[in-house]
Amino acid sequence: MREGKVKCLSAAGFHHMAYVEWGDATNSKVLVCVHGLTRCSRDFDFLAQAMAKDYRVVCPDVVGRGRSDWLRDKSSYALPQYCADMTVLLARIGAETVDWVGTSMGGLIGMAMASQPETPIRRLVLNDVGPVIAAVSLTRIGDYLGNAPRFDTIEQAEAFVRFVSATFGSFSDEQWRHLTVHVTRTATDGKVEFAYDPGIAQPFREMQAASDGKDIELWPLYDGISCPTLLLRGETSDLLTHEAAVQMSERGPRAKLIEVPSVGHAPMLMDMAQVSPVRQFLLD
Repeated sequence: MREGKVKCLSAAGFHHMAYVEWGDATNSKVLVCVHGLTRCSRDFDFLAQAMAKDYRVVCPDVVGRGRSDWLRDKSSYALPQYCADMTVLLARIGAETVDWVGTSMGGLIGMAMASQPETPIRRLVLNDVGPVIAAVSLTRIGDYLGNAPRFDTIEQAEAFVRFVSATFGSFSDEQWRHLTVHVTRTATDGKVEFAYDPGIAQPFREMQAASDGKDIELWPLYDGISCPTLLLRGETSDLLTHEAAVQMSERGPRAKLIEVPSVGHAPMLMDMAQVSPVRQFLLD
């Protein structure tokens, strides 16, 4: 694994976006993997290692998360800024075309980019996200976003992650620790805290208020996608309903739908049962 940073621009000035990459840096086949709302690039370690023989795998920390800088203007935590940053990243790594795996927010970024004319995205994997975001999930996320407690030990932080991320599914102790250590950091006072800007909650809550308790629908974005698309849905997901997923298989790019049993929002692609269909789709 290699680490890097790229300098991006927002209306309030420059910021750095960090990323990790796996595989041969000269490989022209590039796979970009983008994480969820409060997660980070290291969520894709297992998938990246499984794909590294065939791809150069690049996993960014979306601005405001992980090792990336925090934005000065919190209202910029939105799709236009994220897409602009990803475009800079693709220029940095010299990728004219890429395949894309996006979990939750990372999938929305992928949808936004794939729907554009001259898109660089060749194949798209949407992991438990689509053009309909259920209101119940917005409420659940809003209850903790920006209000995460601080902890005395990493064990306490892990217990909290296990609680709020129970919908991810069943993991080994080693995997739960992995899902904890990379989204937390030790503050100057010795406390363990989450490595994301609480300011990401500002535009989220504005969006939630604007929805007035209703589902958010982005069908024009989805219908603009023409590249081959795979849709993974957690069987008990509260963010992407079964009905919306079925619609996604019937319109727009007509995504190939696979529902992952015994998982909610979102499958974490940390075991071969979840990785294999993604690998097969991308290499087909």
